[in-house]
Amino acid sequence: MSLTTQPAPATAPRRPGLKARHIHFIALGSAIGTGLFYGSAGAIQAAGPSVLLVYLLGGAVVYFMLRALGEMAVRLPISGSFAEYTRLFLGPWAGYITGWMFAFEMLIVCLADLTAIAIYMRFWFPDTAQWVWVAVTLLIVGAANLASVRWFGELEFVFTIVKVAAVVAMIAGGAAILVLGLGAQSGGGRSRTSRPTEASSRTARAG
Repeated sequence: MSLTTQPAPATAPRRPGLKARHIHFIALGSAIGTGLFYGSAGAIQAAGPSVLLVYLLGGAVVYFMLRALGEMAVRLPISGSFAEYTRLFLGPWAGYITGWMFAFEMLIVCLADLTAIAIYMRFWFPDTAQWVWVAVTLLIVGAANLASVRWFGELEFVFTIVKVAAVVAMIAGGAAILVLGLGAQSGGGRSRTSRPTEASSRTARAG
């Protein structure tokens, strides 16, 4: 009695849903967060151009941390990223705390992003309630995550292009303000109109 083995059916190789440009732009878009557009305004107003030194210092720290994380990822390619590395090198309790701290941070970041979007849209559409923009944003982000991997990558690619274009536009606008002196005449006009008011108030007090 002969036993015959049937050849296994050939399976077509899976095509990756994300291309290199998708991965690169997803990483770039993740680095450009809401704080760059909204949170940096107060810091620049308080500290002036010197806040760039703080940004450079923070960026250098993040760069070396990500380089170290990349080296660990190449040496130990496991799922779980830094939470698993913390558990492996510092113990299970440290890994547990790191993982849950990252989860809570993502929740806080999502709430901050939704709040910032609502504030921005209220500036352009003051008659619309903020919760409407929060709901619309949740629907768009939820639909993007429920879509296929290919469409998710395309959406992230487009959103990152919008972010980069906005950053370039703000840099160009700031350079134009510094070089061409835009807005200086209006500021000078306010200071000139405030001087007679102060003088008249002093005269009134003296009388």
